[in-house]
Amino acid sequence: MTDFRNFTRRAAATTLLAAGLALAAAPLAQAAGSEPLAPSGADLAAAHAAAGAPATLGQLGHFFARKGVPPTQPLAITPAQEAAAAGQAAPRLTGATVPVYTLAAEFVAGRSGAPVAQADFTATEAVAADGQTASVWTVRDGAGWRVVNIASGADETAYAAKAASGGGGTAFREPQVNAWYVLRGGRVLPLDDEARRSVGAGGVTLAAYQKLVHQRYGDKLPGSAYDKAGKGGGFQVDAAPSHGSEQLPLLTGAAALGAVALTGAGLLARRRANR
Repeated sequence: MTDFRNFTRRAAATTLLAAGLALAAAPLAQAAGSEPLAPSGADLAAAHAAAGAPATLGQLGHFFARKGVPPTQPLAITPAQEAAAAGQAAPRLTGATVPVYTLAAEFVAGRSGAPVAQADFTATEAVAADGQTASVWTVRDGAGWRVVNIASGADETAYAAKAASGGGGTAFREPQVNAWYVLRGGRVLPLDDEARRSVGAGGVTLAAYQKLVHQRYGDKLPGSAYDKAGKGGGFQVDAAPSHGSEQLPLLTGAAALGAVALTGAGLLARRRANR
């Protein structure tokens, strides 16, 4: 079962709601047409600065010290040992901040000129001294940028780099099936195994992809009978996760993701299922 309720706010908003918080941030503006509108260089620079702020690096240290385990779950180390490990983690940002694009509800609905995806947030890879990686998510909040999530791994920047190295185009996600694609030359091409299962190794035309996602989600858009029945936000996966962590809608369709508020800066820790 899949769900598109509040789809335009996607992962960051869903994560915050799951943690009992509110996110007062809208997606980046989009231009009409099949190609999403990219944020400006100034926006990306501001997002990068927020991701690298001292408070964020402090939270990253604890995230790495806990190896992604939420603060609500106990560790086999004392608070003093955690604090020492956080300092030893010596987190730093690596690489550029990139926009993260997600399949757009307007495209699924078949609205004329709608882009296939929209930029919901930006991501910056962070690395610890022991080699652990994380993705720092930032969103525009009023006139500035704010960190809303820390995710284990670096899928967001890795797939953007993979798309760029393979010939360019816009990398985007279809989160309900945890698939990453690249839009290139009017075709939707796969970047991971889930996407290959979705569109085949050779990809499909943009028009064919629109028909595919409309078949999958067209009856679950905002205002649909599915939505009005109160099922929005009730996205389920076929198999229940075995991790024992909290299941969140829309983030990664087959993963159980634990979202909890970290102390201090209001960041969120998310554990991503490794692939």
